[in-house]
Amino acid sequence: MFMTQLSGLLKKISEKEEFPLEDAGRLLAQSLMSEGSIYIKGFDEMAAIEIEAVHGAEVLDGVKSWTTDARLTEADRLLVATRFSDDPDALRLAEKLHEDGIPFVALASKKDESGIDELADVFIDLHLAKGLLPDDEGGRTGFPSSIAGLYAYFLLKMTIEEIAAEYGE
Repeated sequence: MFMTQLSGLLKKISEKEEFPLEDAGRLLAQSLMSEGSIYIKGFDEMAAIEIEAVHGAEVLDGVKSWTTDARLTEADRLLVATRFSDDPDALRLAEKLHEDGIPFVALASKKDESGIDELADVFIDLHLAKGLLPDDEGGRTGFPSSIAGLYAYFLLKMTIEEIAAEYGE
């Protein structure tokens, strides 16, 4: 049952976020073509995306982990990944990036309240508001935000690599 629900979630991301993923790929690829860097910051469990991008079996060229001492330039881009669009830590980073004029992509599940989705140049919605399966107490369980985030990241990575290949990077 979990596999069925998870497959449905991943299909939803693939279908509903096709254009944002393409836009995000173009935005992030710009940094590679202008000798900038792609920085990535994953909050909480979404640090899995950051670790995969920087230390995985197939790292994304030009990617670095974002830290508070990173000196960003106008050629740099950032990918911010968090569970929900209203995450306070991610919002603080987004506000700073917005204020400094640094383009960024946000990857999260959208909440009703405005949040990082309103500040990001491109927002990729993971469409995960609650657990995928009902539990015995009437709630929901099985909240695979890192799986959904990693799936979206790999779609994004392949898009960036395709764009870079087209431009001979």
